[in-house]
Parts: sequence; structure tokens; C-alpha cells
Amino acid sequence: MTLAIGTSAISIAASSDANLRGHAAAGAVVTAKQIATGAVRRTKADADGSYALVGLPPGTYQVDAGAGTERTVTLTVASTATLDLTATAAVAANATNLNAVTVTASAVTLQEVKTSEVGTDVSLRQIDTTPQASRNFLQFADIVPGVVFTRDGQTGNTSLRSGAQASSAINVYIDGVGQKNYVLPGGVTGQNGSVGNPFPQLAIGEYKVITSNYKAEYDQVSSAALVAQTKSGTNEFHGDVFGDFTDTAMRAETPAEEAAGKKTSSHEKNYGFDLGGPIIQDKAHFFIAYEGKEFVTPTTVVPGVTGVTDLLPASVQSQIGPAAQPFRENDWFGKIDYEPTDKDRFEISGKYRDETQVTGVGGITTASAALNVINYDKRFDMRWDHSAYSWFNRLQVTFEDASYEPTPAVLGAGNSYTLTGAQLNTTILQTGNSPLAQQNKGQKGPSLQDDLTFNDFEWHGDHVIKMGVKYKAVDLTALDAGDSNALFNYAVTTAGGTEAIPYSVQFGSPTPGQSPVARSSDKQFGTYIQDDWAVNDKLTLNLGIRWDYEETPSYLNYVTPANVVAAFNSQDPNAPAGQTYAQTLAKGGVNINDYISTGNNRSAPKNNFAPRFGFSYDLNGDENHVIFGGIGRSYDRNLYESLQVEQTKSVLSQPTLYFNTPDVPCTVGVNSCYTFDPSFLDISALQALVAGSNTGKEVDMVNNNIKTPYSDQFSIGMRNKIGEWNTSATVAVVRSYDGLVYTLGNRYPDGSFWQNGSQPWGNGIPGFGSLIIGNNGLETRTTQLLLSAEKPYTKESHWGATIAYTYSHSRQNNDNSDPTDQYAFDYETIGHYPFIGSGVAKQRLVMTGNLDGPWGFVFGGKLTLSTPIPDVNIAFYGLPATNQDMGAVSGGGGQPVAIAPPGNGRFLIGGKIFGYRDIDLQATKNFKIYGNLNGFVRIDLLNAFNWNNYVNYLETWGSNGVLNKTPVIYNPTGNISGYPRTLRVSLGMNF
Repeated sequence: MTLAIGTSAISIAASSDANLRGHAAAGAVVTAKQIATGAVRRTKADADGSYALVGLPPGTYQVDAGAGTERTVTLTVASTATLDLTATAAVAANATNLNAVTVTASAVTLQEVKTSEVGTDVSLRQIDTTPQASRNFLQFADIVPGVVFTRDGQTGNTSLRSGAQASSAINVYIDGVGQKNYVLPGGVTGQNGSVGNPFPQLAIGEYKVITSNYKAEYDQVSSAALVAQTKSGTNEFHGDVFGDFTDTAMRAETPAEEAAGKKTSSHEKNYGFDLGGPIIQDKAHFFIAYEGKEFVTPTTVVPGVTGVTDLLPASVQSQIGPAAQPFRENDWFGKIDYEPTDKDRFEISGKYRDETQVTGVGGITTASAALNVINYDKRFDMRWDHSAYSWFNRLQVTFEDASYEPTPAVLGAGNSYTLTGAQLNTTILQTGNSPLAQQNKGQKGPSLQDDLTFNDFEWHGDHVIKMGVKYKAVDLTALDAGDSNALFNYAVTTAGGTEAIPYSVQFGSPTPGQSPVARSSDKQFGTYIQDDWAVNDKLTLNLGIRWDYEETPSYLNYVTPANVVAAFNSQDPNAPAGQTYAQTLAKGGVNINDYISTGNNRSAPKNNFAPRFGFSYDLNGDENHVIFGGIGRSYDRNLYESLQVEQTKSVLSQPTLYFNTPDVPCTVGVNSCYTFDPSFLDISALQALVAGSNTGKEVDMVNNNIKTPYSDQFSIGMRNKIGEWNTSATVAVVRSYDGLVYTLGNRYPDGSFWQNGSQPWGNGIPGFGSLIIGNNGLETRTTQLLLSAEKPYTKESHWGATIAYTYSHSRQNNDNSDPTDQYAFDYETIGHYPFIGSGVAKQRLVMTGNLDGPWGFVFGGKLTLSTPIPDVNIAFYGLPATNQDMGAVSGGGGQPVAIAPPGNGRFLIGGKIFGYRDIDLQATKNFKIYGNLNGFVRIDLLNAFNWNNYVNYLETWGSNGVLNKTPVIYNPTGNISGYPRTLRVSLGMNF
């Protein structure tokens, strides 16, 4: 027998709230009292006995509808559970000992099964007992099918991704507040290019991961949504303090260190505390948490081309091999709650995060090209909840201030070494930075949101109708480059080694009197309505629609400079007399009027309507077998760093000049080609060379009718309760559209894009450099089979376990392995790109388990297996240059591919089919120190079997038009994902 029977559960939580529905005696007053805080919420049952309590903080409650109906239940984050409070149900429940009626007895956790969303909860027990490599609470999301948390093997940076979409398509909601990054990739503020944590893990109570078909109240997301609830103070004082540590001696060597014969010094420290308790018993409470991190992350400098390093200067060769990247973070969170009545609740909370790190080292980038990064994120939130019997309202005011500021560690001239010939664009090593390395990107501003829920509406069943509106004014900032660095490119040949002079240079060229910083005071408006309709005890329908609108003034009001417009209408120097460059572009299918902005010919999209429909059907009305599904659309947004380039490029350009060298010749005086002079190694000399002119200045232009990226989602599945196990099987289909992408706009005089196997990089705008145009067009197509099983932990059984399996078939119309990279230069247009596989493992299995052992021990384990991730790239293996994009082959003879390397290992049985294998273990010993003061010692063993999970590829595509049988293998001395075998020791106390 299950605890909750007789009514449908409806998922009405937009944020982290829990909700409770069910039946009681007609007209009965239903009361829920949170045990930890004493907070009370009431509603009244309808004439048919149905009731709904909405907007409850997740936690353990005593619930009753009068004498003899008492229950003690636990409600989870962002869920709606069902609880029958009729007298008959009370007798049955107590007879089977499924519910306790006193606060001293254990509560039953009510599971949400009647939801059309595709998602899974991550409990505090799982957070506390699952082995972990860092204190980033997002890492536990990969126990959810379809979600992958990764630690970059080169930089140590972490990211979260769902399906084939980029991490920027994700949103994380903490206490109902979206943490969206409007400027940079990464999904949430602070996660782009960072090894740090978005939020102190001590402050996270639990969270839910929804991979598709979320409700209409979720905004600015087209991939996975993470909904987290923070901890609050209670009627009892509680505190924790901890520290953990690992260093060079406590880890195995990386493959690169083995090859080099030495270890790079490294260490990782995490430490922190939390404290919470009452201010006024049953009325007001406080909570504060702090976590600090100190890392020195080892990485490896690996040449981009093998077998040619002896051709480089000795000073460059010496930088190959292991390197280190230091990092430091401070992460704070605080909250005060106050409930003056059982109808009102006030919360004030804030977070502060600051980081400093050295990054960018590894792969082809040496330590001399490192970046010093300052990264901070501040948020402040105030909210007022007011409840009545039949409605609930939340008014929320927030303020955010986030900034990401990388600066080259070494200012001045730097070098890049490139293998010439058929692989002219293949970089061997880079020992300095281009002007693009210096950035300053951030967002700052307030928002106001109000959500109103009616929970007492009847018409052909019970309805819970939720509606909301949000207004946000956020100032966006983007500095895209600096003027203190120049990057010289040197040609390397197998015959002559490294040339004595560079063949090109890129540097920053400022426009006097104009700021290189782009700023935009964005206005965002969103509204939605959601009807969660319990048609009967078996069928629930979720009907919703939302509309979003955003104005980005720096894009909408931008005016294309008059000298650029004049250049388009001037004679194309490479074309017959009388043919303008605009006419050249038109011959090539580019209507330049689609990109020239007058300041009043652009408008923000007004048709971003997102309908969403879901259902669940409880076959027997007992929540043991539930069929569910949904279909809907969800809009994300265009990142500001992509929209602002036409503004920043015109003020602080990064021209490229060419020098006539024996191995890379050019005609002096044509297309920015010069005779090299040693004085050019001084950046000021380069800037003086182009001062007062537009020589080599790239012109970036965005389509005047840019659209908002979105995804369409479809899913069908079934949840089953089998004994103590909760299982789910789902087929989920996600199609994303209208991703913004930049392509080369240049054309040859006859309008062609290819001639002699080459693109028209030298045929740019007269008097300027190349034309780069931005359009919608990036797409992904993902179909997944998602299987999960969970045995929830209970004190009676002493153990819990999860199993998550994902089978993915994903495609994309780009040949870039980095889904956040929005440049595509290998074909004439994005429409010419064929669909190829994405950088997503075809099969992935994650299993976790936790166990209460004897003598105060708690054990945990995690197994992760996945097939190899394909190498997504463009392959050149001797196909003829047809000078026309034809099917899968570009006009230059390149073919986009997504080829998975052979697996590098097996697990227990079978062949070497896996690309990623990892077993993590942890053991915690809890002990009493004195009274309520307890201590613990914990040991985490990461990658227990020291499996090398390589991430770098070695490519030998083939020749004479024949692709090699095995064109891609893992680089056995390159970087690895995750960690080598590492021992981490933790100590702590709590009371």
C-alpha cells in the first residue's frame, strides 16, 4: 500500500517550493507545520474534499485535517506530492505504520511521480555521501540521465551540459532566482572558464534537475533547468566546520607527467563553515555559510602537431610538458527569514563570490601565455510570501552584479608557431596572447517578479492556476579586447624549421576618443500562465504558455559607421570598373542591406510565445505505474558577447597584417602585406602603421532581424514503483534552432566563395579587412533514451542507490567540438554545413550507492562509464578542391567529421569500449566529542583504479581521398578528464 492515494499530484512549483495536494473531509481546515522552524500554513478543503497547499519550503511537516488525520511527511524541492487526509486513509496508514504522528518518529518522504517533467531530485543525503572531487554542488547533477558534469582536463574548469546543446543553454534557479549569464557561456554567472563553485555547497539543501518539458514558469532556458533550495535556520542552533586537503604526494602522476619523468607541484584545499538558528522561536531564523578554495591545478602543454617540436626554438621547446595553474575563491551566503503570521513569510538573502586564478595554460598554450582572471558574483534577494485559503502570492526583488575580467599575465609581443603546407592553419604552440585575451564582461541590475497562484478552482476537475510577471533592468558590459598585446605568427617547415621573421601579426588598434567598452541597458519582460488540471484521480494535464521580450539597445540602436557604408558602395578594387563591393557581395548571395543598421531599422522579437503541454496518467490510481509525456517550446537568449562585436570591433579593432616571407609569401602593398621591419615588434609601431586608416580592420555585422534561439522538446515515458525502487524510462527528443553564428562574408569579384581551393580572406571590404556576418542558423538534434532507478535511503534500511543510463543520438550542423564557439568559417554559409555527430558520448552509465556501516561509519561509491566522445572537426585527406560546397565536402576539399576514437579500456568484462571510466569511493567516520558536539573524518578516493580518461586526440585523416581506417586515437601523453587517482582527507565538526 502506498501512503498517498486517491487524488492526482500536480507539479506547480516554478522555483524550489514544495506543494501538497490531496483529499480531506469537506470544508476541513488543513494545517501544515514545519517541524524545524514552527512555520504554519493553512488552507480549507473544498466541498468535494480536495485541497492544495502551495509555496511550502521543502522540509518535514506535521500535516492534519482534524483529529485522527495527523501525518508527518517530508516534501522535496520543486515538487508536488499527494497526501490523503481522510479518516479512512489515516486508519489504513497508521495500521501499516507508514506514517508517524509525532515529531520524534521518522517522516515518510513523499515522492513526486505524477509530473510531465523529465527530471530527478538530488537529495542532501546524496550530496553528503557521494564521493566528490570538489565542493561544486552541480557535480551531483550527473546522476540524472541526460546530464553530464565535466572537469576539463586541460584547465580544471568545470561545466554542466545536457544533450548536444551548449552549457550556455542551462539555467540554475536558487530559491527561485535564475542565475543566468547574459554575456558569457557557461549557463550561469561565474561558471565560464572557472574551476570554482557557483554557490557554497554547505548552503544547498537539495535540488531538482529537469532536462526537458519544464513548466511555463521557467524562463531563459532551452536545455536543463536546475532548481535548488538553500538551507535555512531552524529553532535549534546548528553549525558545521570542515576542511579537506590533497596534494602532489596524494595523487598519481598524469600521463604527461609520466612522459616527462616528473610531477608538477599541486594541491587542493577546501574549507568552510555554516551556522544557523533562531532569532525568535517559531518566527525568525538566520543562516550563514562560507566556503573557501585554494587550488594549484596541474595541466599539460601538448603540441598541436606531433613530430615537429624539434623544429621549434629551444626556448619554446622547454615550455612543453607539465604546467600549473593556481586558483583561490571565497564564497559566502546568508539568509534571514521571518514569519509574523501563518499567512506571511519574509526572506532576505545574499551571496558573494570572488575568485582569482591563473588559467589558459595547457594544450598548445604555454605558461607564458597564461591569463590572470578576476571573477566575482554578487546577488541580493528579498521576497514576501502571502497565503490565503484559496490563493498564494510571492513578490520578489533581486539585484545582481557579476563580472569576469581576464588579463594576459605577460603584456607585449607574443608568438604562435604554425605548421605550413596543407595544414597551414594548424598551430603547434602558442607562447603569447593576442589582443583578444584581455576582456571585461559583466552584468548588473535589479529585477522585480510577482507570482500568483489560485489553488481552489473547480471545473471538470481541480485546477491550480499559476501566473506571473517579471521585469528586469540589467546593464551589460563587454570589453572584447585590449591594445597591450600582439601575437606574431611564425611559419614552421619540415625542411627549414622555424622562419626567422613572422608571416603575420594581430594586434589591438584603438580609435582615439572612443571607448572600447560596449554597454547596453537591457530591459527584459516575461509573463506566463500555467493551468495544472487534475481531470480525475488518474489523469493530470499541464497546460501553459509564456511570452518573453527583451530589448538590447546597443544592438537595436546601433548605427553602422558611415565610412563602412561608403566602403560597401565604393569600387571593388578586384572587380571590373563600376562594380561596387556591395554588388560583389550580392553576386555571392549576401545582401549587405540586411546588416547595415540605421539606428531605427531593427526591432526586438515580439513573437516569442512558448506553449507547453504535459500529461500524466496513473494507470491504477495508486501511483505505482504512471505514464507521462509532454511537448513544448522554450526560448533562451542571444549572449551579449556575440551581439556586441559590431560595436567593439569598430572601436578597438584587431587588424591582421601580413609579411612577405619565403615560406608564406605575399605581395607587398596588396591586402595588408608589408616588408617586415624589426621595429614592428614594438606594438606602438604597429599601431602607428595603421593610425588614421582602416587597414586590416575587421568589420563584424549582425543581421537586422536576429531571432531568439529556442528548443522544441518532446518526451514520453513511464514511472514504476517496484518494491522499494522507483524507476523511470523515457524517450526524450530535443531540437534546438536559431543559434547565432558568424561566417565569412567576403566574396571574390564574381561572387564566388571558393577559388583554387581557397576562401576570399584577401578580398575584404575596400580599405578595411574582412567582413564577418552574424546570422541565426546553428541547430542541434538530440534523441535520448533515459533510464533511471533509485532506491531511496531510509533509516530503516540503512542504504540507498541510484542508477542512471543514457543512450544519445545527437547531431549538429557545425564541425566545432566546442558548442559555445559561434564561429563557422569552413563553408560559405551555415546552411551549407552538413549535420554530423556532436561531442556527446553515445552511452553513459552512472551508479551511486551509500550505506550506514557499523561504529558510526558511512560509506559511499560512484561508478561512471561512457563510450568515447567523438572528435568533431574538419578532415583534409586529399579530397579534390571542387571550389563549391557540395554535400558533405567543402569547396576546399574538407569534410566535417565526428569520429569517436577507439575505447581505451574495459570494465570487468568485454572489450576496450569505454572512453571514460571512473570509480570513486568515500568512507566517513562520525564520532561524538561532547554533548551535541560531533566530529567526523572522511576519506575520498577518486579514480580508485587510476584509469586514464584521455581528452586530447591524435589525428591522421588519410591521403589521396581515402580516410584512414582509424583516423582518430587518444593522445596517450595528453590531458585527462577528471583526476588521476587522488586521495582526499576531510575533517570536521558539527553541533
